[in-house]
Amino acid sequence: MMYSRVLLKLSGEALMGKKEFGIDNQILLHYAEEIKSIQRLGAEVAVVIGGGNIYRGVSNDQSVIERVQGDYMGMLATVINGMALQSSLESIGVYTRLISAIEMKEIAEPYIRRRAIRHLEKGRVVLFSAGTGNPYFTTDSAAALRANEISADVILKGTKVDGIYSEDPMINPKAVKYDKINFEEAIDKGLKVMDRTAFTLCQENNLPIIVFNIYEKGNLQKIVNGEALGTIVDNFAAVEK
Repeated sequence: MMYSRVLLKLSGEALMGKKEFGIDNQILLHYAEEIKSIQRLGAEVAVVIGGGNIYRGVSNDQSVIERVQGDYMGMLATVINGMALQSSLESIGVYTRLISAIEMKEIAEPYIRRRAIRHLEKGRVVLFSAGTGNPYFTTDSAAALRANEISADVILKGTKVDGIYSEDPMINPKAVKYDKINFEEAIDKGLKVMDRTAFTLCQENNLPIIVFNIYEKGNLQKIVNGEALGTIVDNFAAVEK
């Protein structure tokens, strides 16, 4: 394997599938099967999943919900998605641990770094939920923080496109895909793959990010085995188109 310990960042919003709200069981099971495919190889897998299918936070000044309260609501949404993914993984025989940055002992373990690493070493898939436990931080930032804390080899960000483009390829079909790009270039070009806080954490700790299409079956396994897919972001890569 190219990567023996990975942190997988998944979109909560994508769990809706073609629905307007909630969880599509087919997408949930697809996520679970892809995770199982690399766990069977011997990879240690941690996951951070968003909550956009349930609550997207306070996005305008007209909301009667204050920003901090809205951020906590978003954190709770990620716990719901974490519980759903946990059930889906365990239904196909994968041992898991759901860990929450906000204490709720009836449904999840509190975050303790050494315990989380021990779960990984024992072959359990660790699901990090509730973000960082603090408002003003996104699940991208939570993914970067947890990946660094557990000494992951790479962050794998699963998206609906096959990498990073110069523009949104859904809007401009002539957008150029990058095979490799470094953090400085990604920030200078304003490529909104992850937020700047997450980028900075990864940049300062030399933690690469690979952006890839999670919806194509087998992609996750190919990347863990070292196949060049998607776009890699690190401190060393020059732009490759």
